[in-house]
Amino acid sequence: MIKVKTAVERLANAIGYPERIPDGGVSFVFQVDGTEVLAEETGGRLRLLIELPVEESQFSRFASYAAGRMLREDAVLSYGMPGNDQAMFLWQDAPVTASEHELSRLFETFADSCDWWRARVEELRASDQTKVMSQEMVIMP
Repeated sequence: MIKVKTAVERLANAIGYPERIPDGGVSFVFQVDGTEVLAEETGGRLRLLIELPVEESQFSRFASYAAGRMLREDAVLSYGMPGNDQAMFLWQDAPVTASEHELSRLFETFADSCDWWRARVEELRASDQTKVMSQEMVIMP
């Protein structure tokens, strides 16, 4: 009997992921550059997803970036992640029937999008730190 691999298993194979994926697994959390990337099969699609550590007060700023990014990439910025309805997350998907080459490309483009969005998170944190430091600094004569 020929065992058919799930899209998650084929993705792991396509990207050369070093850890073993459970046989028949339709959901797996990949550890990539210190980030958890959830891959899950649902409704005939393979979805990749990361949570972005953005505070609710910054959601509008991130939403303003999203329109321009939609013209450049296939990843989608969303709000209200399952299990955490107050979280902002990034996701991208492909059909479960995609070839290993297409799955590899999906992962590569998603990783590029993740890098861009994580850089925005870090920029915001750095600017917030600068504001806090400048507010706390008092120059005495």
